[in-house]
Amino acid sequence: MQSKPASIDEYLARVPADRRAALEQLRQTIHAILPNVEECISYSMPAFRHEGRVVAGFLATASGCSYYPFSGTTLGALAAELGAYGQTKSALHFDPLTPLPKALVRRLLAARIAEGSAHSASRSGPKRASERAGSKRASKRVSAKRASKRAGSKRASKRAGSKRASERAGSKRASKRAGSRR
Repeated sequence: MQSKPASIDEYLARVPADRRAALEQLRQTIHAILPNVEECISYSMPAFRHEGRVVAGFLATASGCSYYPFSGTTLGALAAELGAYGQTKSALHFDPLTPLPKALVRRLLAARIAEGSAHSASRSGPKRASERAGSKRASKRVSAKRASKRAGSKRASKRAGSKRASERAGSKRASKRAGSRR
């Protein structure tokens, strides 16, 4: 078993020549489209980080090459344009002899970056009362409310449990009495 590569260069050194050439071309295309992109290894595969978010990656496979947008929805959003390629939910498969066109890579990256921006915008607002209030006091109130709810539910379940136990005990007594009358 080979160890995880430390860099894209190290990964490409292990790949057969035909696939290495296709992946090197894809690498250059990504750099041409996003000049400030940062290379990294993510999930043991060569990847590219843009503004802190992984937006693309690639792998050599047994039968060719694969492009990974690191999103389950990017490929679906561009499904009409990807009909000529094999794909899974998370990967676009291509033949090393016919690399992905630069225009397609540009659209894939643009869709992934737009998707990441929309995701960030939807998560940017404060969610909890303690975050909205921005104070320790509000945080303590929220924590106290949660604790009292939990305690209340525990008390209710204990009461229900003891009620059931007394009902069972009562039915046992009743059956003993009925048995002694016979």
